[in-house]
Amino acid sequence: AFPMLVTAAVLLVLVLFIGQTRNNAQRWIGIGEILTFQPSEIAKAAIIISFSSLAVRMGKRMKTFTYGVIPFLIIIGFFGFLLMQEPHLSATIIIAVTGIVIIFMAGAHIGKLAALGVIGVAAVLWIVFGLGYGLDRINMWLDPTLDPQGDGYQILQSLYALGSGGVWGLGLGQSRQKHLFLPEPQNDFIFAIICEELGFVGGALILIIFAAFVMRGYYIALRARDNFGSLLVAGFTTQIALQIILNIGVVTGLLPVTGASLPFFSSGGTSLVILFAELGVVLSVSRQIPAQRKG
Repeated sequence: AFPMLVTAAVLLVLVLFIGQTRNNAQRWIGIGEILTFQPSEIAKAAIIISFSSLAVRMGKRMKTFTYGVIPFLIIIGFFGFLLMQEPHLSATIIIAVTGIVIIFMAGAHIGKLAALGVIGVAAVLWIVFGLGYGLDRINMWLDPTLDPQGDGYQILQSLYALGSGGVWGLGLGQSRQKHLFLPEPQNDFIFAIICEELGFVGGALILIIFAAFVMRGYYIALRARDNFGSLLVAGFTTQIALQIILNIGVVTGLLPVTGASLPFFSSGGTSLVILFAELGVVLSVSRQIPAQRKG
């Protein structure tokens, strides 16, 4: 766990110096446009694995503020600072919330976690009102028609795609918005294209599958044979659930634009590889759960 955490931190530092910039964000390391990867995706997994390992080592000391909050808060703050230099708000939110879920399940005192929540809210407010782009995104979220050809263009085109699908959709592969209208239709806004092609029925079915996936993940976490496996599965499930909520919330206009990918649907090599690796861990933990006796 510790070497992976250090590796993720080093990569996040390197991306600030040698990283590639796309859409005003410097998040990729690689050669050209093909051989690239996102260190932030590695950081998500590293945080979950290291927090799970550290929480198990702490044991009953997790109930104290010194051992159950401060070390985790320092790590979250350090990684959050590096991610916001890119900037990458969605990854920062996912890492912070996932970390809090893990230390909560590990036995941290609820009152001490409330203090973390206050700090987190203060940090979000500072990001929104202290940084120009954060406030701009809030304004576009409240009324994208303020700049329909600029900052509000993407969310408006996404809403057009959602509305065009109707109940049954236009048919698989028949989307119109993905042809030079909706930016990044294969990545952050792929759910809008899915709803345009498969309609409300197809979109609702995908949401039901995601819900079943998340519920099954937490079920495995609660029945895991050891605390480490339980925390790992809970962390990975929370990360995936947060990405689903952030992505679909943005696409449907319920949340400001953050740039989170839709797990297992959005195009992207690093995210998909890490997600499959995390699923491998979840399946490994699930396989060790004793079968229930019949009768």
